[in-house]
Amino acid sequence: MPLTAFTNIFAGNPLDRCSYRRADAAWLAEKLADPGSLAIALWNGKPLVEDAKDGGVQIAYLAAGMAKALSEGDERLLFLGLWKETAVFAVDLEGSADPADGPLQGLGRFEDLRAIALTLPATDAGILATAKSMFEWRRKHRHCANCGEISAVAEGGWKRICPACRTQHFPRTDPVVIMLAAKGEKCLLGRQAAWPAGMYSAMAGFLEPGESIEEACARELFEEAALKTTSVRYHSTQPWPYPASLMIGLIAEVENDDAVADQVEIDQVRWFTREEARALIRGEVSDAKAPGAVAIAHQLIKAWAEEE
Repeated sequence: MPLTAFTNIFAGNPLDRCSYRRADAAWLAEKLADPGSLAIALWNGKPLVEDAKDGGVQIAYLAAGMAKALSEGDERLLFLGLWKETAVFAVDLEGSADPADGPLQGLGRFEDLRAIALTLPATDAGILATAKSMFEWRRKHRHCANCGEISAVAEGGWKRICPACRTQHFPRTDPVVIMLAAKGEKCLLGRQAAWPAGMYSAMAGFLEPGESIEEACARELFEEAALKTTSVRYHSTQPWPYPASLMIGLIAEVENDDAVADQVEIDQVRWFTREEARALIRGEVSDAKAPGAVAIAHQLIKAWAEEE
């Protein structure tokens, strides 16, 4: 059962993460050796998938033993959790040669996760987002941040321990506030010069140390659009595996409509009425486009536009 009324793409991982079993090396080894255990594969961040009967795509599962052989050690293996009684692992593959043309030939193909997200079952998207985020963290944090030594994988891939200074390192998730500014019957969207032509989206920025979510929302709106926030309400969150963020979706009421783009983060700002926002979501505005439905920004605009 979902914990909230709204679940974004990449949320909803159905696996029991079994965090309390990660420190049990014997149990993990037993599960990895179990012929019934499964694994997913990612190559340079792209998951191995196959066609589904409904016309979409789905995870192409491997036997866990094959993933172990491909991994050549713990560094590239990750214990994801249990699906009922079945253990699920992930293997991280790198390099220029496509494994689907080599050891994984005939077992599926590697696709960009963001490109196929809406054609995956929501549960598969959640599982893959977890694995992608974890492998991104492990790839970029192999050296101890305390002393610089190469750290070692522990607890099924969910911890790194420095053999020199014994510092323990845990996966990081970067919180990002993403907010739709509203004034009466209008909402504000902005665009960056580097985005596709006509693309408008909600404002966003990283939560800084010592800030509440509401404070970060107000700061970002003032910095990017010169707007003063009067109230903030929560909509939903989205795990975003690029590389490992949590998007905190908000709708913010602002004091006035005197928005000015900062010309640093935001190149242009534009107000949309509810009717225009609904048309934007439907793709019916000739000179403007909404973010794709995979993004929480799309859902924020849609939710506000459809409010009574």
